[in-house]
Amino acid sequence: MVLSRALEPGGDRGAVAKRLGEAISAAGPYRWTGICEALFPTSPAHPVFPVTKGLTSRAIADRKTINVGDVANDPDYLEALTNTRSEIIIPILDCAGERVVGAIDVESDRPHAFDSAAQEMLEKCANTLQRFWS
Repeated sequence: MVLSRALEPGGDRGAVAKRLGEAISAAGPYRWTGICEALFPTSPAHPVFPVTKGLTSRAIADRKTINVGDVANDPDYLEALTNTRSEIIIPILDCAGERVVGAIDVESDRPHAFDSAAQEMLEKCANTLQRFWS
């Protein structure tokens, strides 16, 4: 599925996120894509990955993309899948750009899988998703 078609109106936020995740996974050497709402310390939904630790926490705190070419060399990396070599997390900001409301998280079993073009494409996806989360 083409990314632009994945972002067309139709369905609720979950349906758009599902279509976009499938399109992102098909767009490159990516084996896992997650699009989620930002979870804050007052309501942790996944106790294994606390929002105060890990790459996602860093992306949320800094409100900017985290692109790690070799997760084995990043002390903030929390392992989810044993053969992940690289990961990128793009925060989704509200329309005012003040608060993180979600994130796109993509993993690859290849090192340095996310070049500048891939990062730019994923950041555009996150910017487009603002309207669904805000």
